[in-house]
Amino acid sequence: MKIPYLQNNFISFPTGNILKAVLVIGSVGFGQLLLTDFVHIPGGGLGLLVFGIGIYWLAKPMVSSFEAPTTINGWIKRCQKVIDQFEALENTEDTKLKNKQRVDQLNGIIQQKGPQKLAFVSSKGVDLPPKSSVEEAIAGPNPLRLSWSSSLPIKNNSLGWPNVLIEQDLLVYVLPLPLRASDLLWLEDVPKDQPSWVLVVSEDTLGWPEQLKGLQSQLPQRWENKILRWRKSEQDLNKLLSPVRRVLNRPIKNLDITRQRLLSRLHNSWQAELEQLRRKRFRVVQNRTQWVVAGAVFASPVPSTDLLALSVANGLMIQEMAEIWGCPWRSDALKVVAKQLALVAVAQGVVEWSGHALLSVAKLHGSSWLAAGTMQALSSAYLTRVVGRSMADWMALNNGVSEPDLEALKRQAPELVKNAAKQERLDWSLFLRQASGWVTEKANQPRIETTCLDVI
Repeated sequence: MKIPYLQNNFISFPTGNILKAVLVIGSVGFGQLLLTDFVHIPGGGLGLLVFGIGIYWLAKPMVSSFEAPTTINGWIKRCQKVIDQFEALENTEDTKLKNKQRVDQLNGIIQQKGPQKLAFVSSKGVDLPPKSSVEEAIAGPNPLRLSWSSSLPIKNNSLGWPNVLIEQDLLVYVLPLPLRASDLLWLEDVPKDQPSWVLVVSEDTLGWPEQLKGLQSQLPQRWENKILRWRKSEQDLNKLLSPVRRVLNRPIKNLDITRQRLLSRLHNSWQAELEQLRRKRFRVVQNRTQWVVAGAVFASPVPSTDLLALSVANGLMIQEMAEIWGCPWRSDALKVVAKQLALVAVAQGVVEWSGHALLSVAKLHGSSWLAAGTMQALSSAYLTRVVGRSMADWMALNNGVSEPDLEALKRQAPELVKNAAKQERLDWSLFLRQASGWVTEKANQPRIETTCLDVI
């Protein structure tokens, strides 16, 4: 039995493309009318050509990608949706208490109203400009909270950019010369949407052009036009910090950017926590489904590898996974995803590898009636685990996407299956114990022999 391959040469009109259809049909009709009735140019052929182009445009695979919100309200709605998903996955008293804490975290960010926060930071051992001189240089009409810190460690940068600095609206990193590896690592951690500058201490006027060129070659490109040179002169700070003053003159925008950054990080941390809950629920579904599939394959008289892939992709756990991940996609689209992953898993030799590795389990019971289907059943169970995990990984990557991108799936499927197979092999001993128990259960089931009696 062959598994039908995913067909991409058919014409489909997804719901999201209704507007496209209206535009194409309207354009074709208006263009035909304009050419034939007003300009008097025979437009039949041209109309067909335009119509054909429109059909091709509509039939192109839908490309999906996660679109991060670009407004505070958008992030609030996204965070609220995550809180609702927590309640749906684990509606317990503990969950309700944690969700109350999450709501408080969310409100704490939403209600931040200023004043703006500017921080001068550096790693240990670096002298910062005099605070009083900086205050005078950046003084303006808007209220400001200025922070001072030269405490970033020069070793062990594994903790990432400190939260207290992420909360700053603007940042000036004082960089020593020559450059230190730790400073380069810290600069890589500065959020890209945080207005930031690098302040370099250099009193060498003649050598500064070469120093600047060397800095630009070593620092990430985002800092190319954000390098401020300080000659250690207090009078120089007023002109030096003029770019910072200009940005401070847009407080509403700066505070909005900071709130969005904090909401994004909060959303990401909740998603990571939510994903752990999803995986916990998924493992229950995975363990149950693998033996349902194994039983179906064991009972089937058709010894076909394609049957294994089809058994995995028949949708036994698709709907439950869709509920766990809050996935709005259509059932037929999810089945296509599962089939594609199953085909890749078979092509990568998951069945052959598991078959050889399961010989020891099969030998525990050598009954002829049992041996015929045992290997295929156990291999199908393992294939179910691999495909299930790879599909779980794919759902996690595409969380928040309105429609699955099947072309992207084809590109990503080999790596997804490879990683899933690698992770499942780490749990191989657990699967062997489960497999041995399943084989024992099948062997102990009473056999029924059916015969015909001739009573005449």
